[in-house]
Amino acid sequence: METRKTDSKTLTIVMCALGAAIIAVSAQVVVPLPFGVPITLQTFGVALCAAVFGSFRGTVSTAVYVLLGAVGLPVFAGMRGGFESITGPAGGFIYGFLPMAFLCGMAMKNLPLRMAVSVGGLALCYICGAVQYALLMGIDLIQSFTVVVLPFAIKDVLSIVAAQYMAIPIRKAIAKITNS
Repeated sequence: METRKTDSKTLTIVMCALGAAIIAVSAQVVVPLPFGVPITLQTFGVALCAAVFGSFRGTVSTAVYVLLGAVGLPVFAGMRGGFESITGPAGGFIYGFLPMAFLCGMAMKNLPLRMAVSVGGLALCYICGAVQYALLMGIDLIQSFTVVVLPFAIKDVLSIVAAQYMAIPIRKAIAKITNS
């Protein structure tokens, strides 16, 4: 019985480390934009990790990613790292990935409901990002949403949908390997 508990903890650690690595790699697919918030695949990486590993492990993976970047490892978009990345114009999106991961990882049998909850997580991420951007750039919230949310909305919703669908066979394969 003790071995099973240890195996479960080890599996959780491995999955969370793998999830943080997936998010870090997806952050390096970057299309820079002139207003300081680039197009990346981070949203897809966060959604995929959460959809595959579940709310707890997906959120922990995302938290590990955020903490690694905060202490200076170059895991954020464009090989950036450091606390200034979190306190900068795009920083709200980085910590906004935490509630997004939690909601994207909710294991609901009803796929349309799971998609809706995941898009709700994306909305929370957008709110965090747009509010911080507005405060730092000295603009109102509507301007901020126009600049840093609208250009990304379609890509991000499609990223979440793709991640949720891709997670289905991955979860089945993991369950088969781990017998859980």
